Amino acid sequence: MIRTQMRYIVVFAYMFCAGIASHSPAAADEGHGPIGEAVKDIPIFDAHIHYKEPAWDRYPVESIIELMDRNRVAMGLVSSTPDEGTIRLWEYAPNRIVPELRPYHGAAGSSNWTKAPGMETYLAERLEKYPHEGIGEFHIHRLDTSDEALFRSVIDMAKARDVHLHVHSGTEPIRWLYGLDSDVKIIWAHAGLGEPPGAIYDLMDAFPTLHADTSLREGAIQGADGEIDPAWKKVIMDFQDRLMVGSDTWVNGQWDRYADIIESNRSWLSMLPRDVAEKIAYKNAERVFGRSISMDQIGRR
Repeated sequence: MIRTQMRYIVVFAYMFCAGIASHSPAAADEGHGPIGEAVKDIPIFDAHIHYKEPAWDRYPVESIIELMDRNRVAMGLVSSTPDEGTIRLWEYAPNRIVPELRPYHGAAGSSNWTKAPGMETYLAERLEKYPHEGIGEFHIHRLDTSDEALFRSVIDMAKARDVHLHVHSGTEPIRWLYGLDSDVKIIWAHAGLGEPPGAIYDLMDAFPTLHADTSLREGAIQGADGEIDPAWKKVIMDFQDRLMVGSDTWVNGQWDRYADIIESNRSWLSMLPRDVAEKIAYKNAERVFGRSISMDQIGRR
């Protein structure tokens, strides 16, 4: 009897210890280490591309797709000043380009587009003529609530087509837009650019449908020590389903260093578990834009 009891005690102790081990941090992380060098084998969806008029001669459409190919960028979200640049790229490579409509044209730019005469008509006509899958990227440098009527109209246009607004702003305008319509879909350009990780976290936590692209943020995400900044790591891990990378080719200099920009994004993605890296690199974009994205698209149009 004593021997039988001892056997049960030993078996129980073994099972108890095994249970602790299986739930220990080391065991939980087993098989979920950083993707590392394998990040080079996954496609990138570049969620922040511009093909502005100064780039048209220096970088013809075929050269843009070649740049994407060389850097294993399977697809990209493109807006341009004027919209003709986006349409040129989309017509050349319709299977690689997701077009979105930027309001800027003629004298209407980032600082005055909401006051430009005929803006609502311009947007409506372009959306009717071409298959844009977003409105933006547009800037709200300084929130002016007198623009409410225009923004309500823009939101209505986006909702009628089930597309996102791509908004370059701080936190206040994002909160204001959700206040106008809680069902609006928004991609927050540059994750607020100058906003600190804590503010990004709070905003994304407050609005569960908010997505963000991390263009121009790669230097902040991966610090000088080569590691992901802890505050950014919290944002990335907690909102891994709502982030996308981007290049922001707003000037030709960004096209000149496109390879470096994409490599810097792969660098910080390489420090994440494979499933997280894949979401941010391209799988979130698959869901947002209803696309299938793979390396098979490289070299094709």
